[in-house]
Amino acid sequence: MIDFEALFKVSYGMYIVCSGNEEKGNGFISNSVFQVTSEPAQFAACCNKNNLTTEFIETYKAYSISILHQDVPSDIIGKFGYKSGRNINKLEGLDLKYGETGVPIVLNESIACLDCKLVQTFDVGTHLIFIGELVESETLENNKKALTYAYFRQIRKGIAPKNAPTYVDKSKLVK
Repeated sequence: MIDFEALFKVSYGMYIVCSGNEEKGNGFISNSVFQVTSEPAQFAACCNKNNLTTEFIETYKAYSISILHQDVPSDIIGKFGYKSGRNINKLEGLDLKYGETGVPIVLNESIACLDCKLVQTFDVGTHLIFIGELVESETLENNKKALTYAYFRQIRKGIAPKNAPTYVDKSKLVK
């Protein structure tokens, strides 16, 4: 038996992962980003194959990671976590910069950002794991705490969208 509640005990952060260029870009909320090596510093980002951002990462061979703070407004979570970039321009009206790789980096509500060039891709079923070598990073805010998935679930009562690797059908949860 799989106790799906046990899966919620695994710790995660919450991030905006973006790719594209100055003409067209997209991003999504990810709770599956982690550092995999130190020399060179490399980061993994897990992305659903159906996400528009997946197409951008494969095309532009780069992605950015914006580390969100725990008081991020719900509209940012809603825009990047529950809406499709195929239907709206998620980056419109946001404070962006373009790093060394040329991909958009969301500065709004971020405490730090990373710019990564793609070096490997792993197909893991419904998702791809992108491994990117860090080419640039910046601390944007020192006085705010990073948003964790546990905080998002327990305090903010948020749930993972269907495309998230941590999505669990509520009917499978132990009552």
